[in-house]
Amino acid sequence: MSEPSIHPDRPAGLVGQQQRGPIVMRRKQVQHSTSEQRLLDSRGPSDWVHTDPWRVLRIQSEFIEGFGMLAELGAAISVFGSARTKPDDPMYAAAEETGRKLVAAGYAVITGGGPGVMEAANKGASEAGGVSVGLGIELPFENGLNEWVDIGMNFRYFFTRKTMFVKYAQGFVVMPGGFGTLDELFEALTLAQTRKVTSFPVVLFGTAYWGGLVDWLRNTMLADGKISAADLDMFVVTDDVDEAISYIMKAGELADAAAEEAAEAAAREVDSSSEKARRLGSDGS
Repeated sequence: MSEPSIHPDRPAGLVGQQQRGPIVMRRKQVQHSTSEQRLLDSRGPSDWVHTDPWRVLRIQSEFIEGFGMLAELGAAISVFGSARTKPDDPMYAAAEETGRKLVAAGYAVITGGGPGVMEAANKGASEAGGVSVGLGIELPFENGLNEWVDIGMNFRYFFTRKTMFVKYAQGFVVMPGGFGTLDELFEALTLAQTRKVTSFPVVLFGTAYWGGLVDWLRNTMLADGKISAADLDMFVVTDDVDEAISYIMKAGELADAAAEEAAEAAAREVDSSSEKARRLGSDGS
């Protein structure tokens, strides 16, 4: 049975039913205020800023801001490594050199924006006159972006930040680091293995540091059939910055050639289809 409508020109709704945008609420789920009332009533509770629907908007805003900031970045490489690396560590100097030579090769440099290896890579890129990007993360034990970041953004959520690392980079240079570095490394390898990204070069810099991991991948994971031999070809291990840059550039050239070949093949297919349609039309007439 429908209850009377307070607007005679509008049909009465079901008893105990409420429409909240596209959502239908009935019986005990009916709320006795409208969305606009809750928006404009400053006396209401503030718990809503911690609800999942509000978090969705925050997540959406991070994607929008990140996409907007990086959309015109151009070719870039993400450099990862430990925030605990000190300026007197050889890896700090190697990361700085990597940032500088990536810029010389025509790339922007993206890091997590923190200290250590990230700071070194940003420093090398910035001092070389290139674009130095820092994608920070809200953490209880790290504050802000390093001083060498020219374009930066702090993220609340790891998964939105990780999307930016992959979407706007043409490859990764992974220097010695901890759990966060491993997380980014295996994220990239998984995306490449599952063809979510194509032609994505990954450089592990530091043979002494990464050698044990590579041995385990080969002697345990591969030997036990958990990965294929081709999966071990998705990355290269080196101690030479020039070799790392050369590997990345070669992968980029191969990717460009493959894309051009695919575009030409698609164009030929369209021309062939058009020619067939033309002939069929001529035969029909």
